[in-house]
Amino acid sequence: MTATDTATTTAGETAGTAVSPDARHLLRRARPLAIGAVALVLAGLLLAVLNSGDSGTLDPRASVPGGTRAVAELLADHGVTTTLAETAAEAASATGPDTTLLVARPEALTPTARATLRDAAQRAAARTVLLAPGPEATAAFAPHATVAPPVEAEEREPGCDWPTAQRAGSARLGGYRYALPEGSTDAAACYPAEGTATLVTVPADSPDAPDSPDAPEAAGETVLLGSPDLLTNDHLDEAGNASLALQLLGAHPDLVWYLPTGAEAPADTDRRTVSELLPDGWRWAALQLAVAAALAALWRARRLGPVLTEPLPVTVPAAETTEGRARLYHQTHATAQAADALRTATRTRLAPAVGIPPADTHSPEALPPAVAAHAGTGPTAVHALLFGPAPEDDRALVRLADELDALERRVTDHPPTTEPTTGEEPST
Repeated sequence: MTATDTATTTAGETAGTAVSPDARHLLRRARPLAIGAVALVLAGLLLAVLNSGDSGTLDPRASVPGGTRAVAELLADHGVTTTLAETAAEAASATGPDTTLLVARPEALTPTARATLRDAAQRAAARTVLLAPGPEATAAFAPHATVAPPVEAEEREPGCDWPTAQRAGSARLGGYRYALPEGSTDAAACYPAEGTATLVTVPADSPDAPDSPDAPEAAGETVLLGSPDLLTNDHLDEAGNASLALQLLGAHPDLVWYLPTGAEAPADTDRRTVSELLPDGWRWAALQLAVAAALAALWRARRLGPVLTEPLPVTVPAAETTEGRARLYHQTHATAQAADALRTATRTRLAPAVGIPPADTHSPEALPPAVAAHAGTGPTAVHALLFGPAPEDDRALVRLADELDALERRVTDHPPTTEPTTGEEPST
């Protein structure tokens, strides 16, 4: 390939070769990003739709299978007014002497909210019904009861003498299980599962001094219900679920249904940092993981050996190599480097043609006079062409390539001319 062809490729003027990517190439490169963005949007919409279906769980206004609208309407038919509260303060202010307080998600309460509801129920001597309370909620509302691991909810027999459970008969219960201390005569433990009750009713502790022997008699009662399934629309009509629900929630004319929604801001005393939310010992666990990762990295790290050479799997044509280098020069506007490559290649080809030894191939003193003698031009012009300054733009680079190609053709196509010495005739 001649210098002119190389320069033309560098300038991006070769027919059928695009230096910059076209619109189709850009669209093809952007296709994976577009597909990823669409997939992300669809996943977000799907999660939003799935999560929207859970908003009616244990909501007395919801008709979904996990809602509790059916039991709220049954209570209304029996003269019980249901008041929905979404904050602990609302539930506490609505709780009175003739009130049943139901807490739908007691484990979602902050310590301040639990204390607020417990104090309000004790002052009003009301019945408090907790749906599936875990260890924290049980310790706050019924400190003498202990929590056992949950079991599957299913239809169970009362298994106790509590009149409410005897009238309801079998009901769907399960979830958390609760154990009472020995000798608890004023409490009821019903619907046992694996030897432990899934429904427990205990007297509420006195608000003044629950552990003092001189404390007044307990006011109200607390009902621990291991699973809320019997209250939902999906299971209310099974076995004695409806009877047990009406007796638990309809003992007073007013029912305060507290359904935490997450919109209630926690008190300042309940705010915790991220490190406080993590379980104890997380620092030691993180340190152990870091040590394990470091050991795994040392074990699997690549061992660097001597540099090895290997033949290329394919032979790249010279035209493709030249075109690729020209693209790089064009993209980086490396006009000086492209001109230097052209001049170096031209000098390398001209030196043996004019009889210059390899050591003086790129010598600005030896090469120009020899080339000028063969080309029939002045050494100054040849020196400027082979060792001159870099062109300013692509147009000047193309012109330089043409001139180098013309010079090389004159040298290779015409032998050197020698003038005869004075007084001698040229030989024939």
